[in-house]
Amino acid sequence: MEPITATVLTYVFGITLLVLATALSVLVMLQSGKDKKLSGAIAGGSNSFYGKTKGSDRSKVLSVVTSAVAIVFVVFVFVTYIIL
Repeated sequence: MEPITATVLTYVFGITLLVLATALSVLVMLQSGKDKKLSGAIAGGSNSFYGKTKGSDRSKVLSVVTSAVAIVFVVFVFVTYIIL
């Protein structure tokens, strides 16, 4: 029988990985591609409420946040593999 802390740790790491994976998927889908067909419809497009320059700033921030979440996700997967 495993200690209770290992079981709790497994659930915590599993839930955290699930949240990170979901967040990463949503962030990738929100980014506008070169053609801006489907992702522009989901994200609202850059020419909507905020205008052209705000859409560009939003795109840059979204790109940085996506990169940060991807790095955290990869590191968390390696840590999970090593610990568990």
